[in-house]
Amino acid sequence: MLLSKVWELYETDKMLEGYSKNTLDSYRLQHRLFTEHHGDVDINDVTYEDIKAYLAKDAKRLKPASVAFRMKYFRSLWRYAVDEGIVTENPASRLRDPKLPKRIPKYMDQEEIEMLRIACKTTMENALLEVFFASGCRIGEIYSANKNIVNWADKSMTIIGKGDKERTVFFDTRCAIWLRKYLNERDDNDIALFVTERRYKANGNQPRRMSKDGMRWTLNRIAKRAGIDSVYPHRLRHSFAMHMLKNGAPLEVIQQFLGHANLDTTRIYADHNTEMRRELYRKYF
Repeated sequence: MLLSKVWELYETDKMLEGYSKNTLDSYRLQHRLFTEHHGDVDINDVTYEDIKAYLAKDAKRLKPASVAFRMKYFRSLWRYAVDEGIVTENPASRLRDPKLPKRIPKYMDQEEIEMLRIACKTTMENALLEVFFASGCRIGEIYSANKNIVNWADKSMTIIGKGDKERTVFFDTRCAIWLRKYLNERDDNDIALFVTERRYKANGNQPRRMSKDGMRWTLNRIAKRAGIDSVYPHRLRHSFAMHMLKNGAPLEVIQQFLGHANLDTTRIYADHNTEMRRELYRKYF
């Protein structure tokens, strides 16, 4: 069976299984790149050496994480092909992930967060900043959020995270005040939690759902006024996690709030929290 046909079957089945659209889009790109390089051949004709050679050709210019992601595509597609009886052997199972460097999360301390708050000039800016910092959400989770997900009674939101997994996140009183004020000031009928400041003629002179780039641009605009470099949604997510950790929250709790599937992903915050390690040393030595 040709690689293109295997992909069609794979994509259909994974959509029915509820795979994330972002994951499938990324795998589709990897599939196109591989077939452009290797040709739309029968999947049984693709060997371990073929896959390894393809990965090796760009290994020098790609980050280890990018190479590891390409490997995930190969493993997923060939595992599916084996399960469906399309192939009897899985050459991708022999792939070994490259060693990934431990990344130190870039977060902001309380003083920097306060500087950002002071630099906000509009209700929307205040609301957007507070939602990201208070909830610890990913940008995609806030982008897809609608107004009706907000539970004002217990200051929570039910969002859809990675892999279309649903989870509840919470926000504090400060966030509730700014978010309610922002929503009350809006005069549009858009269901999105955040909309553009600009109105569009093609949209009936109404705003649109704020894009991910729009959110990044807004946070950068605030950061420039505050004199802080490189403020982006994921840095606020890191700041949320470190803030909770310093206040004594167990890693398992932080894991649930962040929506991490693996505790090891959350543990990176503890590994790089020098202040917490210093206090533990003083306590136990």
